[in-house]
Amino acid sequence: MADHGHHAADIPQMDYAEHERTYHGFLHFAEVGTVACFAVVAALAVGGTKHAWGVALIGTLLTLVGTAVGIASRSLAWKAPAVPFALMMVALVLL
Repeated sequence: MADHGHHAADIPQMDYAEHERTYHGFLHFAEVGTVACFAVVAALAVGGTKHAWGVALIGTLLTLVGTAVGIASRSLAWKAPAVPFALMMVALVLL
């Protein structure tokens, strides 16, 4: 077997608390990002099917703001970009 110059005593112990923190951060980002993608797709649907590109632009900008708030705040998380998603779905039905 190849010798890489490392011995078992040289390897530092795993920092499981940091691994857990990183994993929870990834899940938080994935949740917020998924809802934000749904909101952008809903805004594109409003613009493409209803030809209301102004409303779609406003929905996209609200999604960007909601995503930033959701990433910054763990208590709001996915709920922040869910608001523009719900507004775009209502616009899709009513327009």
